[in-house]
Amino acid sequence: MELIVARPEGLYCTAGDFYIDPWRPVERAVITHAHSDHARVGHGHYLAHTDSEGTLRARLGADIPLQTLPYGETVEHHGVRISLHPAGHVLGSAQVRLEHGGRVWVASGDYKLEDDGTCAPFEPVRCDTFITESTFGLPIYRWPSQPELFAEIDAWWRANAAAGRPSVLFCYAFGKAQRVLHGVDASIGPIVVHGAVEPLNAVYRAAGVRLPDTRRVSDESVNAALLKTALVLAPPSAQSTPWMRRFPGYSDGFASGWMQLRGTRRRRGVDKGFVMSDHADWPGLQKAIGATGAECVYVTHGSVAVMVRWLAEQGLDARSFKTEYGDEDAEATAEAPA
Repeated sequence: MELIVARPEGLYCTAGDFYIDPWRPVERAVITHAHSDHARVGHGHYLAHTDSEGTLRARLGADIPLQTLPYGETVEHHGVRISLHPAGHVLGSAQVRLEHGGRVWVASGDYKLEDDGTCAPFEPVRCDTFITESTFGLPIYRWPSQPELFAEIDAWWRANAAAGRPSVLFCYAFGKAQRVLHGVDASIGPIVVHGAVEPLNAVYRAAGVRLPDTRRVSDESVNAALLKTALVLAPPSAQSTPWMRRFPGYSDGFASGWMQLRGTRRRRGVDKGFVMSDHADWPGLQKAIGATGAECVYVTHGSVAVMVRWLAEQGLDARSFKTEYGDEDAEATAEAPA
């Protein structure tokens, strides 16, 4: 009997009678992280990592019935031993390890291998069956290192500041924005953030993540002279809205893994594309899956067919689950205007 199966509500643990990141309301849900396609409203009980509490309550409601668990600590439910392990995706993101009947399954949620300093770095977990994402599961996707990425962003910001124009960088409010803040050279100029970003900055700071000072555009100290050298972080939903009129003469950029594709850069219509993702690239997916030692691998979303075929060619029992998890663009619809 399979320990996890796909049901209309989501991925269901048969022995434990609970779901992992369900997309329809259920009685018990284990949540890998607080992005909107994995953490949804309406469940009777939530279990998630301790560092997810702030983002889950901010996004789903302060009074959700939430139980939290530190990494590596175990709870048992209906004979299934459950523990959470770092996924390296965003603050509080976790892989879910399930042990029952002498078998171990791990559901990864979303994950990334390179440590970005804003969340616990990914740790491989040995298992018999691994459930993986494949958002960027094609050989074309290969990310620059952290130092390469931030050298590029800093150079763009520095050049704009020298020319006296604001640098508006579109990035997702939860995870990507805090990663930018943590990685840029804050000595270049002031940093202004959209109203959708600042509440999540507060959650990260409360969790002990170092972020530079940020200001809202409505703060009294933010004026036309200050904006000429500012880095402005805004969600993609702010692009081409009246909110952008506050930054005359701006240069804009977009931070996403999809920026690796020339067509995507062109469709976004921005001055600069930065290849930056909180998901594993093609080599990262391969490395992560190999490190689990799993003989069976399920693929949930992204380039599912390609990944399943590649895994089968490696001699693994490769399968897929049909899910409703999205990709980086899915976050854009969840970010409130401000």
